[in-house]
Amino acid sequence: MTEMLSLSIPVTNVLNWPNVLFQGTPFAINKVAIISMIASAAAIVLFVSASKKKNLVPTGVQNLVEASIEFVSENIVREGMGSDGAAWIPGLTALFFFIFFSNLSEVIPFLQMPATARMSTPLPLAIGVWIVFNIVGIKSHGFVNYFKSIAIPPDVPFALKFLLGPLELISTELVRPFALAVRLFGNMLAGHLLLTVFTVFCEVLFVKSFIILLLPLPFILLVGISGFEIFIAGLQAFIFTVLTAMYIGEAKRSAHQL
Repeated sequence: MTEMLSLSIPVTNVLNWPNVLFQGTPFAINKVAIISMIASAAAIVLFVSASKKKNLVPTGVQNLVEASIEFVSENIVREGMGSDGAAWIPGLTALFFFIFFSNLSEVIPFLQMPATARMSTPLPLAIGVWIVFNIVGIKSHGFVNYFKSIAIPPDVPFALKFLLGPLELISTELVRPFALAVRLFGNMLAGHLLLTVFTVFCEVLFVKSFIILLLPLPFILLVGISGFEIFIAGLQAFIFTVLTAMYIGEAKRSAHQL
């Protein structure tokens, strides 16, 4: 039985996992860091396995990977960046799968913790997206023109530009990365806590008494919630990736030309 299921483990470990390697150093590693590394390794193994056998008619892992790449290409890159976003397909596909596997660890035995339920994972991803779309915008339009396109909205009265300009800058440069990180973190944390509550509830009912008759009810609900969380894992990976594509595409075209 995993740490999360055991009632002898402090409840603080549901969210605050102790370091297991390099304790007391800046390179300390806990369970969340290990899950992030496993998610990265899983994505690498998946694509390496698919690239070993290139059949004319794809099957198995190759079919899965090709279908995933097509999904990212058609539903994320094309929708968020247009037809000129093909160069971003590899990077956005890697981002999607890393987030998906990080989320999926929530329902995997002996892991049972989404790495994205701790800000140490979503926040660096969001900061990375912020850096990328600003670099793309500056490279495409120049430093002054890029930030001018954000701060001076077109087609608004001159007097309102002084009011909307700072708001647009704050929205683009501060709110976007913050909301990107918090959205992923909040959804996965809520699902993690919900699964934890029903898992512990099942364990509490698993005693030799008449209360055990009630065990199937929370257990069935736990199974249902687990299935729903698998769907949420994919949905949140999709939302994060499609917003990333939209921000990069918008920066490339300039802030107010969508």
